[in-house]
Amino acid sequence: MNLNTISAAQPVVANDRFALRPLRPSDVGLIEHYLREKRVSTMTSTIPHPYPPGAAEAFVERVSAPDRDEDAWAMDGTADRAPELMGVISLKRMDRNQSEIGYWVAPPFWNTGLASDAVKALVEANPFGNQTIFASVFQDNPASARVLTHCGFEYIGDAESFSVARNATVQTWTYLKRMG
Repeated sequence: MNLNTISAAQPVVANDRFALRPLRPSDVGLIEHYLREKRVSTMTSTIPHPYPPGAAEAFVERVSAPDRDEDAWAMDGTADRAPELMGVISLKRMDRNQSEIGYWVAPPFWNTGLASDAVKALVEANPFGNQTIFASVFQDNPASARVLTHCGFEYIGDAESFSVARNATVQTWTYLKRMG
């Protein structure tokens, strides 16, 4: 695992398969392309479906702003001759030295281990120096739950979250990973 820094706040985390790098304006087209897929948006709480014009650009601007509360990284496979954006993973800052991790992977890269590898890489890098990282997944998305348990997250309970794409409250499983 290699940890390089673009700026003090947003490191690049690289391995042999991909680099997790800060999002950039050139990612907007692929983000829009992949997030038009209903199967992606309905497994998240915040991504709408249909994905509106300008939303990807606004997201990249928000996670690139100096006063952001969330850092997002592209899963960039160009080092392994794969696309420059295969998915996105993020850490949202919480209080008490905690963050919440979130991710989505583009359908062409489902069932390839990419999500597990990205979560593992970001957790090992622990760019915010967190003591705890939380995650939640919809209960009808067991593949995402397996990603988290594979990466050492512990199940802590059931909850619910509103899904913008579904326009409904959805049952979730909540996980945490204690660091160090």
